[in-house]
Parts: sequence; structure tokens; C-alpha cells
Amino acid sequence: MNIEKINKDIKQFSKDREWDKFHNPKNLVMALSVESSELLEIYQWLNEKDALDIKGEKLTHVKEEIADIAIYLLRVCMSYDIDLEDAINSKMKKNALKYPILDEDGNKIDYSKKF
Repeated sequence: MNIEKINKDIKQFSKDREWDKFHNPKNLVMALSVESSELLEIYQWLNEKDALDIKGEKLTHVKEEIADIAIYLLRVCMSYDIDLEDAINSKMKKNALKYPILDEDGNKIDYSKKF
């Protein structure tokens, strides 16, 4: 994934439509929440088997909602000049320390250096 190109395309798309005046962090996070809820709605009444077996138009809908979520998330990152890759790696490192894996003897394995 070329995040720089995606960011550039999103910025241009928003600029061309003069949306930047509406895309402040508060509004972006609210829109992100709405899009996440739209993804959730697809799964609302599915059992586990049906949720794993999504195909066709419903899968297309899932992909579109995921894309909307990613777009708003990237716009939030742009608002604060957050490097998403760095943020993910930092959080994974923190999670590795918070949720350690134990070896067969019950000793913690330090995977935090992996991230």
C-alpha cells in the first residue's frame, strides 16, 4: 500500500470539493464513528457462520465501508501529522508488553522488539 499516494489523492479529492472547511478533527472522528457503525450494521443480525461467508454485493458493501473508515482515519492522521505506520508500530510494541506470550515454562517472551 502506498500511503503517501493515498494521502495525496485524499487531500486533492477533498480540496477539489472544498471539504477542508468541514474536515476538522472533531467532524472527522464523528464521521469515522458513523462509517464504523455502517460496517457494524452489515453484521448486525448475522450468525458467526454467515458473517464468515459474506460474498457478492454484501462483500462489496463491506469493502466500501472499510474504505470509508480508512479514508476518515487517514484524514484524522493528516490533521495531527500522525504517521500511521509509526503509530501502529508503537501501539503494537506497547500491546506486546501489556499482553505477553508465555513460553511452555510460563516465562514471558518479549516480542516488543519485533515492532
